[in-house]
Amino acid sequence: MSLAQELLADLEEEGDDELDDIGIKKEEEDDFIDEITEEKPLIDTTKYERVTDVAKLTNSANYMELKAELNKYVEMEQVPKITIPIESDPQYILVVRFSELATEIDQEMNVIHKFVRDKYEKRFPELESLVQMPLDYINTVKLLGNDIDTNSRKEVIHTILPAATCIVVSVTASTSQGTRLEQNELDIIIEACSMAEELYDQRMKMHMFVELRMSLIAPNLCRIVGAGTAAMIVSQCGGLTPVAKMPACNVLILGKQKKTLSGFSSSAILPHTGFIYHHPIVQSLQPDLRRKAARLIAAKCTLAARIDSIHSSMDGRIGEQLMQEVKLKLEKMQEPPPVKNRKPLPKPLDKASKKRGGKRVRKQKELLKATELRKKANRMNFGELQEDVMQDHIGFTMGQAKSSSLPVGSRIRAAVVDNKTRVKMSQKLQKTIEKTRQHGGVTSIAAKGHGTTQGSVAGTASAISFTPIHGLELVTPIQKEAGKASTYFQPSTNFIAPTGPALKKK
Repeated sequence: MSLAQELLADLEEEGDDELDDIGIKKEEEDDFIDEITEEKPLIDTTKYERVTDVAKLTNSANYMELKAELNKYVEMEQVPKITIPIESDPQYILVVRFSELATEIDQEMNVIHKFVRDKYEKRFPELESLVQMPLDYINTVKLLGNDIDTNSRKEVIHTILPAATCIVVSVTASTSQGTRLEQNELDIIIEACSMAEELYDQRMKMHMFVELRMSLIAPNLCRIVGAGTAAMIVSQCGGLTPVAKMPACNVLILGKQKKTLSGFSSSAILPHTGFIYHHPIVQSLQPDLRRKAARLIAAKCTLAARIDSIHSSMDGRIGEQLMQEVKLKLEKMQEPPPVKNRKPLPKPLDKASKKRGGKRVRKQKELLKATELRKKANRMNFGELQEDVMQDHIGFTMGQAKSSSLPVGSRIRAAVVDNKTRVKMSQKLQKTIEKTRQHGGVTSIAAKGHGTTQGSVAGTASAISFTPIHGLELVTPIQKEAGKASTYFQPSTNFIAPTGPALKKK
């Protein structure tokens, strides 16, 4: 196994974990969009007469040098091959310098846009709020000039602005309160617009140059996202090495639109979406799968950039393998869920149900069966009015248990007592109950073998007796019973153990 394959295997193990750990807090930080503010406060351009006083990039030595180098490489019919380490190759160094220059061009465009806006608001002050993009505003100003009537140039303005914006600009221009510009003021504005167009053209040439060299600089990255997107990623980071050092969560949001104009709706702005999210592969998927696919492609782009940074697999073979893995996973995402097998119902065979029996089950049924009173209450006599026949009060009736057709004094048949299932008492408990009944104790418990209270002592029985000698005398029959069983050695007797000498054994 080569060094590149070992590195790829190590990175691949962390690839899936990185997909889950991509630091996107969807609902917490996603929808936070700043109002547009300049990163650095722009200078006040109202006190300057010429655009060259505020925009000095086009006259700088670095810009002129890179512009000449760019024209030289663009005119080449054949792209020179890279024969030395990529960090030392002039083309790669030029790509890095172009990336830095592209950032400076973007800042310069903002300065020129502010200069044109401050100068042209005298003629058409409402245009600033209608056209927000700097390049579109500059092109519109150059086209309109002093004549803001758009009817004569309707076809040309449609190539710059959308149709809806063109209608709004045309209606607003007819009611504008601006005043005409002097010729020298108009020339200054046209000069600034021409400078902005030149800078934009140079930036597009730089992008084309980087795109053409991407197949040599980052072949594996180009196999995944294409040369165009790879060029934008490398240009945004400032080179291939920064991309290789960057985690996948940051590669995913390269090129995101984080800001919106103050007072305008931000519902159409997708946070945490950049070059990869707007790639044709991602946009061809369903909306609910696009973010997941973008995270997957960002992770593979990070692996490909790290492989390209160590100059391995210059033919793009590993990048092709990574792209195949992406396609397989995307196909897996789009697969419909498996069809659930419908289990057929069992055959309607009337089998005899299993009924449990035995002593325990019979005893349980005995406890839960309906009583005779409940059976009578559930029965009604034919042709007899019940208590609630008019349904004035919702409730239960007693049925035959309170029927006038029953003979007077009739009783509900008591439940038959089964001696097999009847609760039994021990012999000791029965004797204790018998003694208690004899002495006027509890008389409600039936004696053994008796269904009634026959043989029990009445509740008026008392332990006080009337005697002719003492009058009232308390009788303790329990103590008398205990006296019958007294022994010779009980404590109340005067028995004294012999204390004499023990008899000698023979």
